[in-house]
Amino acid sequence: MSGKIVGIIILVSALIAGAALYYLQIYGFYEEVAAPDDGVALVSLSSGQPEPIPTEAFRAIDADSSPIRYRACFETPFSLALLTETYQMVDTDVSPRNAPGWFDCFDAEAIGADITAGTALVFLSEKNIAFGVDRIVAITDDGRGYIWHELNDCGEKAYDGTIVGEECPRRP
Repeated sequence: MSGKIVGIIILVSALIAGAALYYLQIYGFYEEVAAPDDGVALVSLSSGQPEPIPTEAFRAIDADSSPIRYRACFETPFSLALLTETYQMVDTDVSPRNAPGWFDCFDAEAIGADITAGTALVFLSEKNIAFGVDRIVAITDDGRGYIWHELNDCGEKAYDGTIVGEECPRRP
């Protein structure tokens, strides 16, 4: 009889822990955030500095638990032709990270498919927004835009244990 009670206690504890873990991963750490004060910025080809672009319908989420949890969606009137002539594109392989299901404007699989198909182009918004993390912006041919954070070379080295080297900035 006492073995059944112990088993039930273990089972109930496991269910509560599983539910808590699910909640924390999907809802608990995320919060909706306002648009940055300077708006959505892309790195200019001429100045090498981030410059704001016009946006509408901006939505974003972030979490303090990790520098790569930022996701945002917006719309811009700028064409891809104008963007490619004015702003720095990302020439490495990037892949949008999944967002929680409740943040329905950001579908990482669809964004990745648009990038692969060439109907979305990828731009650099800010280098080292946090140590080893770049802010990436993808914009589709119909003006929908998506933002996420991606580990850069320094971040990948730092987080996998490889020696970082002099080309990486000092970690704060």
